[in-house]
Amino acid sequence: MGGSGRHRQTRRSAHLRTGLLAAAGLAAATLAATVATLIGSGRSAPRADVGAAAVPAAPPQAPGRVSRALRRGPVRARPARQRTARKRTRRAPRPRVLDRGSCEASFYGAGTATASGAPYDPEALTAAHRTLPMGARVRVVNLSNARSVIVRINDRGPFVPGRCLDLSTAAMRAIGGVLSGVIPVRYEVLASV
Repeated sequence: MGGSGRHRQTRRSAHLRTGLLAAAGLAAATLAATVATLIGSGRSAPRADVGAAAVPAAPPQAPGRVSRALRRGPVRARPARQRTARKRTRRAPRPRVLDRGSCEASFYGAGTATASGAPYDPEALTAAHRTLPMGARVRVVNLSNARSVIVRINDRGPFVPGRCLDLSTAAMRAIGGVLSGVIPVRYEVLASV
């Protein structure tokens, strides 16, 4: 007899707990739906001291379930798309590559005159090569960091085995190799435009 009474009491407390959990879930869902409704409509929450009317409760739902309105979030009005006339700009055609290769490049920061006859300017984007024609444009890419610069050949050199280009200080700075001194590069000789 005592065992069956305990069993009934355990069952009653389990039912009571389930009922309390369901009520708590319903209250939380109702509160969340009310907040979502207020946020979606742009109104502020009613203040208790003003005596505002009670907010209608959301329809009851099973505990643990979230309504579609809560999942989607607040609804925001989308602005109308405005059609504007777009200006079509032409991209400059990519220059044709005549020759390419890779080697080591160095730089020089001092000098008086170049082989082309022009005075050496360390802040100009120029370079020296042994055989390329004067005035040729060359794209130089630093293989360590993929930075590139386009230089104009105006001098002869370097005369060190393994090196094919001697860049000006500005050109070497543009590709991030001043601290290294000698860097591995890829070069492309570009067709004149």
